[in-house]
Amino acid sequence: MKLKLDGIKYNVLCNESKTHANKIPILFLHGFTGCAYDWNFILDKLPHKYFPFAIDLIGHGETDSPENEAEYTCTAIVRHLNLILNHFGFEKTIIAGYSMGGRAAISFSLKNPHKIIAGIFESATAGIEDIQAKKERVEHDFILADKIRDEGVEPFLEFWFSSPMFRSLQNLSAFEELKTRRSQNTITGLANSLSAFSTGLMNSYWQELYKLKFPILLISGEQDEKYTSLNKKMFLKLKDSSHKIIPQAGHNTHLEKPELFTNLVLEFLNKIEGSNELKMV
Repeated sequence: MKLKLDGIKYNVLCNESKTHANKIPILFLHGFTGCAYDWNFILDKLPHKYFPFAIDLIGHGETDSPENEAEYTCTAIVRHLNLILNHFGFEKTIIAGYSMGGRAAISFSLKNPHKIIAGIFESATAGIEDIQAKKERVEHDFILADKIRDEGVEPFLEFWFSSPMFRSLQNLSAFEELKTRRSQNTITGLANSLSAFSTGLMNSYWQELYKLKFPILLISGEQDEKYTSLNKKMFLKLKDSSHKIIPQAGHNTHLEKPELFTNLVLEFLNKIEGSNELKMV
């Protein structure tokens, strides 16, 4: 489904043959270089009471990749998500995000807590607290953005997937298909995403996590020591959360272990089915 809202064309993946009236929406947000299709494995496995949908974030997949970097900032992404939810008429949603999409989901949730039923944050962080570390991350991401502009998307993806964080993805039988899909991203879209929505530029939300009072599921991979540690830290600061670690998985648990990931999501949904949040929808 293609939506044009406020001058930007967005790609939305959902079952258009099914009505979303009286159903509980679940919005899925992909990571950097990814797309809505990354979530295709789970969309038809959720109970009929839910309306799952995934979007291509700005600069990714079939969503527009404008030259203006201002459209890639955290503030802009929160605005984009609001536009899409309003288009569907959703007053509240469950929000799920992976990595960059997880940062977007956390940011949106803190700006719009009244619109969130529950959150599923996979391999995500609440930002960087240390000022020097923030500066170093911004410089690092600017260098990567220039690398994309200078060398193109495909050479960058070869470099990106050879990094320790994503090396375990190479074990997937569909790895070449995954790379081919990601190579369809544009130079402008990926470079601007790094430049404008760097983790270093994102606000540090560590001291605000207590404001998220809805149920939250944190997911990380056993082999991803950095984000498992970050998620353990987030778990201690959140009011109503659980942290599940998927064995023999790296940073992208939903692509590496889709069945285990799906089971964790289903268990989480079953757990919150009797909550006041769902009854209010």
